[in-house]
Amino acid sequence: MMKFLFPIAACIILLVSACEPNYYPRPKGFFRLELPDKEYKVFDSVPLPYLFEKPDYAIVFPDTAPHAEPHWIDIHYRPFNASLHFSYKEIDNNLDVYLEDARLFVNKHIPKASIINERLYQDHMYDVYGLLFTIEGTGAASPVQFFLTDSTHHFVRAALYFNFTPNNDSLAPVIEYIKADIEHMVETFRWRQY
Repeated sequence: MMKFLFPIAACIILLVSACEPNYYPRPKGFFRLELPDKEYKVFDSVPLPYLFEKPDYAIVFPDTAPHAEPHWIDIHYRPFNASLHFSYKEIDNNLDVYLEDARLFVNKHIPKASIINERLYQDHMYDVYGLLFTIEGTGAASPVQFFLTDSTHHFVRAALYFNFTPNNDSLAPVIEYIKADIEHMVETFRWRQY
């Protein structure tokens, strides 16, 4: 019996002595986001009928999707694996169709959205008018969208998407950071004069 009792007692003593004397529960950790400094530069590409200021950490590419039309671009926010998809249309007595399409794209997010906020933009000096939509909700695929028009010739619509399945609660700081860049882009948006 002593043969079995001694090894068991030695194991118990070893286990107890190996434990930390004062155990304190530790809080769960979160990733630390390094947000780049903001510096804006004018994006002015000659064939495009518009220009605006964009953050220098964002890269602009022509949209290469099979259905892409001329003057469509993608703005990639590489540090965050996100893209702002820009589409452009010329108005030919069909502004109401484009406005309704923009509303439909936003309304597709209603099942996943808890709130959809609208912000009106009017720049009478440069004939830029539009709405910026902020879509709040854990599963909303596109948290920020907007459209801009001069109401006679040009119409632009854009939507922000992350290149992974988003959890917008966790991404809230990143979404707010990019949203500030998008607001700056909208405020500096101009139509090219030919």
